Amino acid sequence: MLAAVLHEAKKLSIDEIETPQPLAGQVQIRVRAGGICGSDLSYYFKGKSGDFAVREPFVLGHEVAGEIAALGEGVTGLRVGQRVAVNPGLNCGECRFCVKGMPNHCLNMRFMGSASTFPHMQGMFRQYITAAARQCVPVPDSLDYAQASMAEPLAVALHALRQAGTLVGAKMLLVGCGPIGCIVLAAARRAGAHRIVALDLAPKALQMAVTLGADETVLASDTAKIDEWSRNRGTFDVVIEASGSPAGLDTALRAASAGGTVIQLGNLPAGQSPIAANLVMAKELRYQGSFRFTDEYAVAAEMLASRRIDLKPLMTHSFALEDANQAFEVAHDRDQSMKVHIQFD
Repeated sequence: MLAAVLHEAKKLSIDEIETPQPLAGQVQIRVRAGGICGSDLSYYFKGKSGDFAVREPFVLGHEVAGEIAALGEGVTGLRVGQRVAVNPGLNCGECRFCVKGMPNHCLNMRFMGSASTFPHMQGMFRQYITAAARQCVPVPDSLDYAQASMAEPLAVALHALRQAGTLVGAKMLLVGCGPIGCIVLAAARRAGAHRIVALDLAPKALQMAVTLGADETVLASDTAKIDEWSRNRGTFDVVIEASGSPAGLDTALRAASAGGTVIQLGNLPAGQSPIAANLVMAKELRYQGSFRFTDEYAVAAEMLASRRIDLKPLMTHSFALEDANQAFEVAHDRDQSMKVHIQFD
């Protein structure tokens, strides 16, 4: 079978690799579509994502949907030909974090498309994968594969909003309107946020934010506006930092109102990051991280299947597997794309 294999930064090739066969409790899935995530872009252009560096040939991709091609021994409740969204994370269920209900922090996590372990857990931009049956969430045939693959980034967004607590009546600032940020925005609107302001460097990203429900958009170069937010002990009840930049984090902490909540969703550069910790102290802010997701994946898939949230406006481009390099270049260009998908025959 063919796979998109990253050998080093900006050196991705379509290689022939062995087709995996399902073990007991697993299914074989024919991948039909997958979305390019910000971490995929970081691996592609930098050879690393955050603190995780690529150290061996590495298949990218962790946002996919496909159809079941074969069932391993003992698998029930699924059938060959069934359309599924695939949760990329497989937790052990036994470590202290799994027992505490924090499976996203599993000490033995196997997360496809992540270089956090070595050997790396290979990703899903390949024609076939195997996964545990419990990683497969059935979706109706009426939901196309690319839309079904959006369950993963939607789950990330839902987890971040769960970390923030109730949004009903809240004034919220979104810092960073890339694909994940815009998905957060759409979900926050549905969750009852009273007013949502979106901040970004790119005018096109802000246009998408309006499409998905932002009440107001502000360019990050508008320092006067940002200074205004920081006066009188801050402005926003909830701030979601989705830019992954130190400047974005600084803005988030300054703009949050005393007693407010700042959720760190963006993946900051590797190593030490400067943080205005005195603002956390002096304004009694709740500064909370958000990492991947827990049971939100199945919820996200159901929301997409039932059309309770529409993320199609974000889905701007699709490419065939053999054009994966072009897909990554387009996904990196925020002047022309938002969410880019790779389609498999």
